[in-house]
Amino acid sequence: MGCRIRAIALVCGLMSLLGLPAAMAAPNPAKLQLKSGSALVMDVNTGKTLYQKNPTQVRPIASLTKLMTALVVLDAKQNLSQTLTVDQNDRDNLKHTYSRVRFGTKVSRRDALHLALMSSENRMASALARHYPGGRAAFVRAMNNKARALGMRNTRYYDSTGLSTRNVSTAQDLAKLISVAYRQPLIRQFTQNDSMEMRFSNPSYSLMFNNTNPLVKNPDWDVRLSKTGYTDEAGRCLLMRAKPDRQELAIVLLNSVGKRTPIGDANRIRKWLKS
Repeated sequence: MGCRIRAIALVCGLMSLLGLPAAMAAPNPAKLQLKSGSALVMDVNTGKTLYQKNPTQVRPIASLTKLMTALVVLDAKQNLSQTLTVDQNDRDNLKHTYSRVRFGTKVSRRDALHLALMSSENRMASALARHYPGGRAAFVRAMNNKARALGMRNTRYYDSTGLSTRNVSTAQDLAKLISVAYRQPLIRQFTQNDSMEMRFSNPSYSLMFNNTNPLVKNPDWDVRLSKTGYTDEAGRCLLMRAKPDRQELAIVLLNSVGKRTPIGDANRIRKWLKS
């Protein structure tokens, strides 16, 4: 036993001389004070939950819904080059949110998916569901079937945009969604893009779209997947898989008050992990 202890001490000493970090205990969860109503932080490589706050509380999830929307579209293996038309049926009659996308706009399924994920464009998410075999009703059934298959027991979907307050989930369930969504290269790619100009040919116009998560522009965060959401009922929400400071994390933040609160909480998590 004495030899083993001396060997461990020698290894730790060598690591210190070489500037390599020795194994450290996980930070104390009591020292992390987040403003989000529910939260979960997981080490992706070990699968260990580092922090959780109200992880099983069911809450509205707003546009976090669109990650499941994307999974259903990709699972169906629909032609991503097919042209979809955004029309009056894609108007938001629930929250009456504004969209710069004009009715009559024609767009490829791929571009609609891109804008729904990167910029949380509601009309695009609506059009994706309308152009699904069987229409919106079949699309929503597929969303709920997928949730059940993933073991998301406390998750329910009623529309593809997240505008419905009946779209609900938990931090624990959404951590499972992050894991599955990450396996889709297009979802990773589209949610990492910080901005893009979209040119529409019919009618002819162009618009600049930005990512709704400002952390994708910060190379120190090394964001690999993200999705934001907001309604009055859901508060500010953020799902993210990122690798700040060489530790890959899955982060779920729900029901934050204040536009910058999820970003503030994410930075608090990062500071806490360094402590």
